[in-house]
Amino acid sequence: MSESRVPRSRRFLVCEPRHFAVQYAINPWMHPDTPVDVDLAQEQWRALIDAYRAHGHTVETVEPVAGLPDMVFAANSAVVVDGRVFGSLFHAPERRPEAVHYDTWFKTAGFTVHRPESVCEGEGDLVWTGRYLLAGTGFRTTREAHREVQEFLGRPVIGLTLVDPYFYHLDTALFVLGDGPDADIVYYPQAFSPGSREVLERLFPDAVLATREDALAWGLNSVSDGRHVFIAPQAEALAARLAERGYLPVPVDLSEFHKAGGGIKCCTQEIR
Repeated sequence: MSESRVPRSRRFLVCEPRHFAVQYAINPWMHPDTPVDVDLAQEQWRALIDAYRAHGHTVETVEPVAGLPDMVFAANSAVVVDGRVFGSLFHAPERRPEAVHYDTWFKTAGFTVHRPESVCEGEGDLVWTGRYLLAGTGFRTTREAHREVQEFLGRPVIGLTLVDPYFYHLDTALFVLGDGPDADIVYYPQAFSPGSREVLERLFPDAVLATREDALAWGLNSVSDGRHVFIAPQAEALAARLAERGYLPVPVDLSEFHKAGGGIKCCTQEIR
């Protein structure tokens, strides 16, 4: 079945973890007394970039800034659909300066950037399926931001409520397997409110359902190009189920970044 899955070349924006550290706690994964192996983090990040390029994807980088240890999590900086950039207004004061540097990169690259008036954390909570923008709320991005991004992009936005603090961003509980109008998703149902689970069941009746173990192993913070799924090697069971569906798992270990509540997708902003 894998031969029937067609990958599409992607354009990614990333940020080197030169200044990565766990210096504060803004999610349950973060403990400021946890040591970070910066050399290992650099090695793991480079392995992710190498994997993307080996599979035909374009990778561009934004310069890291000292004093912004979470800037490596590029996905939180914006959501880009149809060449339109909807920027970020971070919930945590510690992260708010990141937005300026990403906005500058996009503007230099020729994009017009919309700065949100409401708290919004980019692809962390805004997931493009090719038809809808799935929009998380409950811990970071606000419902007001959902309305704001719909007005800006002119695309239907489906609000989803997250209820488990360990899965504080939508991209820790759900990812998209393709980007066509019939693209399917993978998600962990118990990360969502009952009504949001029902919405997902209606919209995606053939979705791959993940377990809490899959989610805690960072299996839902994956990136798919339609055939290859770049996934945490700790999520073995989920990778096996994806392989049964005809996808090709590409394990990439970002365990150092798990200490800050991040993984593969968190480190990857897609420019559409």
